[in-house]
Order: sequence, then C-alpha cells, then structure tokens
Amino acid sequence: MLSGRRLDLLDPSPLDVEIEDIAHGLARVARWNGQTLGDYAYSVAQHSLIVEKIFCHCNKAAKPAQQQMALLHDAPEYVIGDMISPFKSVVGGGYKTVEKRLEGAIHIRFGLPPHPTTALKARIKTADRIAAFFEATVLAGFSEAEALKYFGRPNGITRDMLEIEPMTTASAQAAFLMRFSEIEQLRREAPEKAKASQ
Repeated sequence: MLSGRRLDLLDPSPLDVEIEDIAHGLARVARWNGQTLGDYAYSVAQHSLIVEKIFCHCNKAAKPAQQQMALLHDAPEYVIGDMISPFKSVVGGGYKTVEKRLEGAIHIRFGLPPHPTTALKARIKTADRIAAFFEATVLAGFSEAEALKYFGRPNGITRDMLEIEPMTTASAQAAFLMRFSEIEQLRREAPEKAKASQ
C-alpha cells in the first residue's frame, strides 16, 4: 500500500488498514470493467458514495455505523479490484472468502462489527442494485428494459437525485474521504447525544 502497510490477503490485520489507502485504491478501480461513457472511468469510490446516499434516503433511521458500512460495502476492492458479476460466478468461493476476510479487517479497523447483519446487508444490497440500475442506463449502455431485468425497478429514487457523471480520480478520492470523515463525526456525536438525553 502507498501508506507503507503490508496486507496479508490470507490473514488481513485491521492494523494494516488505512482509510487513505482505501480511498486511493477505490478511486482508481473502474466499475463495469471500464466499459462506461465519459472522459473518466466511473470509479468504485464514486459508486460507494452513491450507494451510501441511496441507502440513507431509503433508510431514514439508519445509524451512523450502518451508514459507514454502506459506504464501505465495496471497500475490499481497494485490494482485489472490482470483478464483474459473471466472472465472480466463474471464480467461485475463493474470491468470496478473501473478500469476507478483508471486509472483517476493514470493519474492525474502524470500530464496526466485522460483517453487517443479514437484514442490514439486504438493505445495502437494495441500494447497490438501485445504483447499478442508473449506472447501467446512464453510463454502461443498457436499455431500461435490460436494467429492469437485471436490477429491478429503482423505487423511490430518480436520476436527478444522483451525481452519476464520472469524476476525476482526485475528486472521487477526496469526496470519499470527506464523506467517511463526516460519518465518523456523526458516530462520535451519537454517544454524546445519548448521554445528554439521559
């Protein structure tokens, strides 16, 4: 990693995870295998920001820790890249095992549960599929009918709510770090608010 950290893929340590490395890596990993419109690659960092925004819109009572898990839902890809779904199916369980270990290390590093609950994972996945619908139709050349078939109808979200034009690498990296910091601030304030209300 650029931070100087060395990450063991088979046994990743939370101590070797840095948010700057995550933001740097995700801003340079292209979604859709790079097959998108625009002057810049549409990055996993920008996708993560959009998924977290959709998640918050659809889950108004979400706690800051849940928002952070939504933002970090693809964080392992800063190490292993973004594999298109059909290829993940071909690769099989080995990819998922490495991904899950990295997710656990990343979450623990930031004081989160190692993995989201089944219910939370489903809510994040819903936001992810909504984001994919708009990415597919706006950037990746899918017709609306194709996107509906693969990702379902994006209920409650419209195109104008999302900043979907690909950002520069530097902009995506900075925006990801800023949103991470904002949520961390909310997480710090949450216990204080709970104490004040007692």
